[in-house]
Amino acid sequence: QVQLVESGGGLVQTGGSLRLSCAASGSIFRLNAMGWYRQAPGKQRELVARITSGGSTNYADSVKGRFTISKDNAKLAVYLQMNSLKPEDTSVYYCNADVIRSATYAYTPYTSWGQGTQVTVSS
Repeated sequence: QVQLVESGGGLVQTGGSLRLSCAASGSIFRLNAMGWYRQAPGKQRELVARITSGGSTNYADSVKGRFTISKDNAKLAVYLQMNSLKPEDTSVYYCNADVIRSATYAYTPYTSWGQGTQVTVSS
């Protein structure tokens, strides 16, 4: 299958920065897109940022100008640089990947999620 391993969450003060990392592994033929979502208690999971294999990006309006998504194709990794953090950014952040799986899985599409990493911004 496809596994995503996240790292980089933690506690930071308002205005601080954090960098999240996510690495994909497993039965991957092609990575179509990777992204970051977040979910706060009592709220729905929402898109934070996403990047396609071609490098196109999109961001939630609430993070534009503060967060930057990037990728390393060789490492099958995606990163989220978060600057000027605010208390409302506090959430569990989940890595997401849309892939085409390998021949073992008949080159079928698959969406994988990471286990989540907590980001807490104190005021």
